[in-house]
Amino acid sequence: MDSNSLRPCPLCSCSEGELFYHDTSKRNRQGSGVTYYCCPQCKLVFMASEHFVSQADEKAVYELHQNDPADIGYRQFLGRLFQPLNERLPPHSSGLDFGSGPGPTLSLMFEEAGHTMAIYDPFYAPDLRPFNHKYDFITATEVVEHLHHPKQELNRLWECLKPNGFLGIMTKRVLDVESFQTWHYKNDPTHVIFFALETFEWLAAQWGAKLEVLDKDIVLFTKL
Repeated sequence: MDSNSLRPCPLCSCSEGELFYHDTSKRNRQGSGVTYYCCPQCKLVFMASEHFVSQADEKAVYELHQNDPADIGYRQFLGRLFQPLNERLPPHSSGLDFGSGPGPTLSLMFEEAGHTMAIYDPFYAPDLRPFNHKYDFITATEVVEHLHHPKQELNRLWECLKPNGFLGIMTKRVLDVESFQTWHYKNDPTHVIFFALETFEWLAAQWGAKLEVLDKDIVLFTKL
């Protein structure tokens, strides 16, 4: 492959990310299609950074989200991570909900279960002080696919975990280029990176962590 077509991976820094898919149905700010690459080392699929939307456009998409703590259906959706994680936690654990969004709900569910919670969101709760503390668990539901700098962000979260702490991530996983072409998940313009199972396995190896696959879109890391 022409070295000019290679891109560095934003997660593992491998310099040989290869062309994965060019989506001609999308139009970026330059009017052309949107290009995605795949890292041969950690298998992350990532959008070319020049196709990222502006911060204003990104927030406009988030404003369309219906994240209501009183919505039973939304609570059931988050419960797919909440329930198995809560079952593993000692009473009165401390947690951080990373990417809490415009209507923090998962943090309320853990508080209702007797835990103490901090929240962080770059748009809705941008106070950085929560990163000065250590936590028994950290959650990131439907957020890691938005990260422009996943290496820095995920390592920062990992450093905020206490020994034997948990990092729970909910995000839909990429399978192959054939399914990616018609995958609705990539159509959100704020979704810029996509994790494969191999990506999470790579992260677990880097962190020396235990990895549990709880569902098709949920993984749980334990800090050993």
